[in-house]
Amino acid sequence: MFKRTLVTTALPYANGPVHIGHLAGVYVPADIYVRYLRLKGREVLFVGGSDEHGVPVTIRARKEGITTQQVVDRYHELIKSSFERFGISFDVYSRTTSAIHHQFASDYFRKLYENGKFIEQTTEQFYDPETGHFLTDRNIRGECPHCHAAGAYGDQCEKCGSTLSPEELINPYNAETGNALVKKPTSHWYLPLDQYQEWLEKWILEGHKEWRPNVYGQCKSWLDGGLCPRAVTRDLDWGIPVPVEGAEGKVLYVWFDAPIGYISNTKELCDAQPERWGKWETWWKDETTRLIHFIGKDNIVFHCIVFPAMLKADGSYILPDNVPSNEFLNLEGDKISTSRNWAVWLNEYLDDFPGKQDVLRYVLTANAPETKDNDFTWADFQARNNNELVAIYGNFVNRALVLTNKYFEGKIPESSDFTEYDRQTIDEFKNVKTQLESLLEEFRFRDALKEAMNLARIGNKYLADTEPWKLAKTDMARTATILNLSLQIAANLSIAFEPFLPFSSAKLRNMLGLKDVDWNALGSLDLLPAGAQLGEISLLFEKIDDAPIQNQLDRLARIKKENEEAAKQAELANWKPQAIKTPVSIEDFDKLDIRVATVLDCQPVKKSERLLQFKLSDGTGERTILSGIAQSYPDPSVLIGKQVLFIANFPPRKMMGIESQGMILSAVDADGKLVVTTTSRTVHDGVSVG
Repeated sequence: MFKRTLVTTALPYANGPVHIGHLAGVYVPADIYVRYLRLKGREVLFVGGSDEHGVPVTIRARKEGITTQQVVDRYHELIKSSFERFGISFDVYSRTTSAIHHQFASDYFRKLYENGKFIEQTTEQFYDPETGHFLTDRNIRGECPHCHAAGAYGDQCEKCGSTLSPEELINPYNAETGNALVKKPTSHWYLPLDQYQEWLEKWILEGHKEWRPNVYGQCKSWLDGGLCPRAVTRDLDWGIPVPVEGAEGKVLYVWFDAPIGYISNTKELCDAQPERWGKWETWWKDETTRLIHFIGKDNIVFHCIVFPAMLKADGSYILPDNVPSNEFLNLEGDKISTSRNWAVWLNEYLDDFPGKQDVLRYVLTANAPETKDNDFTWADFQARNNNELVAIYGNFVNRALVLTNKYFEGKIPESSDFTEYDRQTIDEFKNVKTQLESLLEEFRFRDALKEAMNLARIGNKYLADTEPWKLAKTDMARTATILNLSLQIAANLSIAFEPFLPFSSAKLRNMLGLKDVDWNALGSLDLLPAGAQLGEISLLFEKIDDAPIQNQLDRLARIKKENEEAAKQAELANWKPQAIKTPVSIEDFDKLDIRVATVLDCQPVKKSERLLQFKLSDGTGERTILSGIAQSYPDPSVLIGKQVLFIANFPPRKMMGIESQGMILSAVDADGKLVVTTTSRTVHDGVSVG
């Protein structure tokens, strides 16, 4: 049915570099799929671009004291060049600040507006009266209503992971200024998703049961909850101006604007190269085109419900056939966070590990979060490189090439009759093409990579079992057959790994003297003609030592320490004392005998984690008081010589076998510690307070 395939990837915000979470969730699987389709000879267009509107870029600009345009210019170029260096093979990578996109998005909005597809609503939204700005969810912070962490965002708490709305936050404030917020009415245009509820239920729940469970399940959850109108405009000063009268100071909401970028970027490419790509409408309005969106799980709703509703509202566009969405990738046991700098940034990786693009591509695919959140660790990165790429794949290829150089002057030897073991080995990989295709067509990239690596395992075992370096002493004909078959397996590996590891596959083909990649030849034994000369031989993969790995771990340790200190400072800055308790009468207060005493000694109570034993001089003699503040004073000797307040007329109480004769007065400070009330000036022991 389908003549061509259009593949899109989620547009990264141009407010910082891309990191391994983006790569594992979206870009590596998309690139594997596109490279596979190209190898199959299918017509495919791979579209990407930078999302340059929205709040994150404006926050970055204000933080750095530069213009928003300067921010997006810098990071668009950084992201684009990083993708190119990493081998993400976009046919077009453009941006949402392009003139073509501004015009296209404006025209798209205007058409829906004129056709009555929007509704206008006035709602109360959070407003900063000091700056004069309405705030979006990401601009708002406050106390999380679930875990009570300070500084939760208006759309999510990064500590407990809860999805939030600004209305749920306790004491919301402007994330940039710290100003308290008020509610103020404002009018916007909305896409009435509720009007598309029935159509979406039929299209998704009945028509796309083959979608991944996480995608289908999240869509069903939203549909079961009932869809509501969704705003398509915002009160911001950065973005595409709403192209209708009475919309001054309003821009297109970034989640209306951004997915239209897939279409405008396609138009930009087709207009520039019509002889190669034809008309853009062929890719977006021809029913024989298959549309595939690669996204992360946080974008499922927008690509499966909101964007399809936008396309349906226009009525002339094709709809996505599949939306492969991965779960999240964590880093060393913690959620990747741009704001906390807890990430492995692609541009930094490329600088720190030059020439090792395929190592990261391999690790991110082998550990891909296809069905659940997974964890990236530098120990696993090193182990997979050294124990799999080097010890299995690279070892097999290197031995086959080096032995051919040694015994046959670097020429492909002639093969003779196969033994039973040879035929068994051939049978093990004769279906590799069918198996890889089946897995790749179903977007099971992790399993497909395992299948490709299994071919390397077969080759490695074959060489180890046949030991041609021993046979060369007595039987060169048999040695020639073994090395011929080994080299044919290596040639197959250069094809099988091409979608996954393009750099090393090209390197291997050069060493084998293999000029072209023919996917249809995968599994055959005549890829290399006898007598052909091998190219220059070098290691396909190199071992990664401990030092560069330790550098990465040290960097993360520094970042973790900085984050903990920053979180502590933020908590202190937002600390508020507990509410004052119910008033008591002066008569009740007057019953307490509060006195001052000098601390003569202070020791931890044995077998207790929280009790300190005070020896006090209170003017009437000495007394012992136990106080549960040990965790706030790791070195209780600092209290010796201090004067403290205590209640003298509480009845004695035994704890841990020791009689406590009163209560030390303490208070909770901003970092949660219990601090005793001390005085630095001399007060006569036993003086009453009151």
